[in-house]
Amino acid sequence: MVRYAAETVPYYQDLFKTLRREPRNIRRAEDLDLLPLIDKDLVRRDPERFRSNSRAGRKSILFLTSGSTGEPLRYYHDTRSMLANMAHGEREREVLTGLLGRKTGYRRLFIVRPQSTVSVVSGFYAKHTCIPIRPGSEQVSVLEPFETVVNRVNEVRPDVLGGYGAYLEVFFRTVEARGIAMHRPAVVFYSADAMTDSGRRFVEERIGVPVLSSYNAVESFKIGFLCEQRRGFHIHEDLCYLKIVDSEGRRVRHSEKGEIILSNLVNRGTVLLNYRIGDVGSLSDGKCPCGRVFPVLHDLEGRVEDILQLPDGRFIHPRAVWAVLKHVEGLLRYQLVQREPSRFELKLVPGNREACECIVSQVRPELQQLLGVGSTLDITFHERLDSEPSGKFRTVISVR
Repeated sequence: MVRYAAETVPYYQDLFKTLRREPRNIRRAEDLDLLPLIDKDLVRRDPERFRSNSRAGRKSILFLTSGSTGEPLRYYHDTRSMLANMAHGEREREVLTGLLGRKTGYRRLFIVRPQSTVSVVSGFYAKHTCIPIRPGSEQVSVLEPFETVVNRVNEVRPDVLGGYGAYLEVFFRTVEARGIAMHRPAVVFYSADAMTDSGRRFVEERIGVPVLSSYNAVESFKIGFLCEQRRGFHIHEDLCYLKIVDSEGRRVRHSEKGEIILSNLVNRGTVLLNYRIGDVGSLSDGKCPCGRVFPVLHDLEGRVEDILQLPDGRFIHPRAVWAVLKHVEGLLRYQLVQREPSRFELKLVPGNREACECIVSQVRPELQQLLGVGSTLDITFHERLDSEPSGKFRTVISVR
């Protein structure tokens, strides 16, 4: 992958010339320390510099991140890696089917945003693959009202109910609090954003359903997965290489918490080596009781996103807000703050002042409709929106 990057990716072509270093000298994963760390701002400013000019890169498929940092990112996956991703998923399916007690004949329902990564990948597979026997899979939009989602669960009666961690946590708490009769799945599966520890315990102990999760990102479809023990994420070390560093970018010792640095080893569309993915965790040097020998990631501090709870009983996931804002030209960063149950402030960082009026006219009607009748929306413009002291940035902040 290093040789491929040096030969076909503009950023790495220039980097190796500047460093006066031969790609062939980077033989082991530890040798990646010879290359600098890169962050999302660098990739965001010019995503085409990280896209391979090879045939695979030119024909790669575009993905937009969900904007969890408030700044959308363009990323490309080549078709070969997308197809291989199906086979790679057998590791995760082995855990799931073990809990279900069967490999086929089960039903899945995913609560996701339309045109999410899951939707795009599923559409690609439907068009380019022929699988004689596959699990039944349905989707319902995270934008639908709560009652509609519950009705869909009762119609499909899924064995596996999947979706975003923060959404599923609020969803099950709401079902329990309202005493709603709903089909109970055999397994709950979440990804994309995190479910809190208390939320996972609530679903497992109160609802009585085991909770599985995978650690994914659009920059690397598969990073890690929970096994039957559910004590930490097993890392797909042959698909991506992780290292943990301190604030100075130096490797930390095993079990010491730090910033997660990712190198994707299979994608030939956008190539990222030593990429600061924005999460925090620690790598264990111990073995998991399940017997798997992959490295185990503990203490993952990923994206725990706020859910907007509205006076009419609806709740809105941040990806519903992202669906409104993602195609707005000239928007650099945003943050929606719920001041009161029906009063909101949308903070925007435009690329230039000329874009302000256009952004308001484009955004306000659709966002106002999403927030509901009777809501008030103030739109303010800012030179910058700072991250929290932890380095995280929440695109949606809900009233507590």
